[in-house]
Amino acid sequence: MNKFRSHNCAELTEKNSGKDVVLSGWLHRKRDHGNLLFIDLRDHYGLTQCVIENKNKFFKILETLRPESVIKVQGKVKKREKGTENLELNTGKIEIDIKSVEILSEAKELPMPVFGEQDYPEDIRLKYRFLDLRREEMHKNIILRSEVISFIRSEMLKLGFLEYQTPILTSSSPEGARDFLVPSRLNPGKFYALPQAPQQFKQLIMVSGFDKYFQIAPCFRDEDARADRSPGEFYQLDIEMSFVEQEDIFKVIEKLMVNLFNKFSSKKMTFKTFPKIPFEESMLKYGTDKPDLRNPLLINDITNIFTREDVKFDIFKKLVKSGSLVRCIVTKDTKDKPRSYFDSVDKWAKDQGASGLAYFTIEKNDKFSAKGPVGKFFSEDSIKEIMKMCNAKEGDSIFFACGNKNDVEKILSISRDKIAKDLNLIDDDQFAFCWIIDYPMYELDEQTQKIKFSHNPFSMPQGNLDKLDLSDPLKIKAYQYDIVCNGVELSSGAIRNHVPELMYKLFAIAGYEKDQVEAKFSGMINAFSFGAPPHGGIAPGIDRIVMLLAGEKNIREVTLFPMNQNAQDLMMQAPSTVDLKQLKEIGIKIDKKND
Repeated sequence: MNKFRSHNCAELTEKNSGKDVVLSGWLHRKRDHGNLLFIDLRDHYGLTQCVIENKNKFFKILETLRPESVIKVQGKVKKREKGTENLELNTGKIEIDIKSVEILSEAKELPMPVFGEQDYPEDIRLKYRFLDLRREEMHKNIILRSEVISFIRSEMLKLGFLEYQTPILTSSSPEGARDFLVPSRLNPGKFYALPQAPQQFKQLIMVSGFDKYFQIAPCFRDEDARADRSPGEFYQLDIEMSFVEQEDIFKVIEKLMVNLFNKFSSKKMTFKTFPKIPFEESMLKYGTDKPDLRNPLLINDITNIFTREDVKFDIFKKLVKSGSLVRCIVTKDTKDKPRSYFDSVDKWAKDQGASGLAYFTIEKNDKFSAKGPVGKFFSEDSIKEIMKMCNAKEGDSIFFACGNKNDVEKILSISRDKIAKDLNLIDDDQFAFCWIIDYPMYELDEQTQKIKFSHNPFSMPQGNLDKLDLSDPLKIKAYQYDIVCNGVELSSGAIRNHVPELMYKLFAIAGYEKDQVEAKFSGMINAFSFGAPPHGGIAPGIDRIVMLLAGEKNIREVTLFPMNQNAQDLMMQAPSTVDLKQLKEIGIKIDKKND
């Protein structure tokens, strides 16, 4: 028998009554009843209640021992008295009558409690992450993450994929975020980059003749933290396939996601075949390319209404004449909502940096009219036209936003989410997946006014490649796609451009000379010139998948050892300074600037 335990702390039941056992674990909590001391002993697997009488010589040791000390307990299993069982625990019908105790490791005063799930400041939680991870909810999240990754690996193998590992030290490439650079000691003045994604390597795997690749891949990006994005590093399910079209990739991912989410959650899958929404349609209907399809509210463009003579809303009419758009959200049957609610939404929109949201509610007595601050500016005919355009009815309310396209999309996207939450329209018991497709190949940089790639620069443009019109790049669509669930983008993907001459032309539009492309992507360009199969892929984020399954709002709640918002590891004190000897070896000198 192992000297530390005969059983784990979730294993013993009534069947073990009368048996002598050895358990080891953390002292989770104590309850002192005077002549009896009850102890919850915890290990990775669960909890077991132990009890010791005050006449036992080990009583005083346990009485003064701090929580989270590690102990070994020897004793006899006995049934709990009726009325004292805890049916929420596997071990809830028994307890251990303690005979002896050995202290394996004594804990200091805790900087944060482990018992209970109360909120604690994040800086304390991250500094003492090893304690934070002992808490039940955090422990379950990390176990869930492990099980999800194991399940994904199993499913990918069933689907005919093989796992390959790609390099961590590689060359810098324009993936859209800042690289983490690693100086080369053997090649002074030159640097490796940590991969933002294994993009080029996974394409090279296809060129090498391997048909279906996957990897649980670490990725490194020097970018700011968000609730759904870790600074520094994250993991993704990296996938690439040869001789495929867009639909082939969709079939693989849909099957995987349906199986995965059904396995690890009791929530309903809204769609077994995921809707495919063109990018432009998504931006119009939802104001975003990450729509939450659990939300029934839609956005409608009603700009033309403000060209009518019988609409007297002059502020919007002047803006429309100068090129602004007017779009709106219809809320169903909200006639009984007080004016204070509508005003609060308008004020909230202003707090978000917008000019506010105009609104009215549709009424009908002898004729249709609009109740609200701007209702008097609309004739009955214009109201009927709005109702027709927006599928609105009597008793519905309409929120309007006016401005340039980007500003209107932004405010109505977040307004759509807020209003739906206010009205309890979102079913939290669902996972609503969708594909966003037909992304533009290029977009205009707002700051430089230059054309740049909108997504992945390695994507294949849509249309007849022999007759591709490059004269108006902003009209070119690509075989690029995103998979979204409940408003969270899980991944971008694309059918790849495997034709070198076409790649030169497309990069030239974004301002890259041929020699720059060859310098940046020499390995891939060279490989493509020796015969490359049509191929494509995608890379869903592991962290975001687990976050959704765990019902967490912040990605740090499902990450073992995350950094804080400033990309600092408070536990390991990274990043840290290094001594001059190390810097000298790699030929780096720190230029310290005065504050």
